[in-house]
Amino acid sequence: MEGIRTERFFLQEKAVLKWIDEPSVYHTGRDDLYDLDDESFAFLKQCASPQGALHERNEFIEYCLKEHILDTRKSLFVHPPIVKSPLPSLRYLELQITDRCNLKCRHCYIGRGGSHELSVGQVRSVLAEFEVLQGLRVLISGGEPLVHRGFEKINHFLPDFRVRKVLFTNGLLLTKEVLHGLNVDEIQISIDGMEKGHDALRGAGGFKRAMEALRLARDSGFDVSVATMVHSGNLGEFDEMGMVFKNLGIGDWTVDVPCATGTLKKNRDLQLSPEVAGKYLKYGFGGGPHGGAEGFCCGLHLLSVLADRRVAKCSFYVDRTLGWIEDGLLACWGRLKPVRLSDLGCDCDLIETCRGGCRFRAETLGDPLGKDLFKCHRYGIL
Repeated sequence: MEGIRTERFFLQEKAVLKWIDEPSVYHTGRDDLYDLDDESFAFLKQCASPQGALHERNEFIEYCLKEHILDTRKSLFVHPPIVKSPLPSLRYLELQITDRCNLKCRHCYIGRGGSHELSVGQVRSVLAEFEVLQGLRVLISGGEPLVHRGFEKINHFLPDFRVRKVLFTNGLLLTKEVLHGLNVDEIQISIDGMEKGHDALRGAGGFKRAMEALRLARDSGFDVSVATMVHSGNLGEFDEMGMVFKNLGIGDWTVDVPCATGTLKKNRDLQLSPEVAGKYLKYGFGGGPHGGAEGFCCGLHLLSVLADRRVAKCSFYVDRTLGWIEDGLLACWGRLKPVRLSDLGCDCDLIETCRGGCRFRAETLGDPLGKDLFKCHRYGIL
């Protein structure tokens, strides 16, 4: 009788074990999260060791090989510690490494430029703690992150951290040379209309340069996503944008309405009422930059680190910070009280779909626990 053939299996370099709410394995390259039972988790922990795990092939292993979670080749990557995450889990971190920018956009929530920048050491420390807290995805933002004085050093150590890295950029500095050495998994480029609409917000010539950057990033092998803000100058351009982005193979297009803060306060000609702007939130596709959970409002798993070292619920809440990076992410996360959908003054059947919309936007309309009227009009509730 022929013996059972066993092989040695190793956790693939882009697959990392996480304990967020429950045992999981996360594929940083594809942004896929898989829940595991105790037996599967224990086996994959063996596969994460330098020796791997010796086992005969079975249905679970074949699935993991197909999903590029396991490999028969030894990985040279050191897998990070696996510890239980806090509850709720901190999965997404907006890391604003600088508030300096090479543009003066008419809707910028920061305002007319900034002068703050996290040091290279501070960026590294924040990423290290985020990884220990079982974080999944870091959103590297600004300002324009590529103007950070130490970006080359930051970029050099990004591969040390087993999280998905997403670069938020206006695209103007994305040359072939920059892309060749860029250590991120995804690049999100802001494109706020076709040429007329985009340039009305970001300046003449910006659209052509942003679209060229988008094509260069795609052709360089990066996952590329697009973020678009609804404003008075681009309302007739959404159908065309949708066709252009799909034809370019964009997998994720986020459409949102800018909050009336920063420079947008002074540019009232760009602002739109909920009745008008809300309808355009139906555009876009994909999963967006961060998810939520049943029963809770937007941002349940999100935290923001600002360029001046403050930590906040998100980058809009600069006047209600949770502490400083010196306090540690865990301490700041513990000070954030999740908002339940049941706390809101909403009573429609779609509340789990919209999750209360943007809480900051609702506050600007006058009621912290009230309705985000832009989302109400998106779903035809009002």
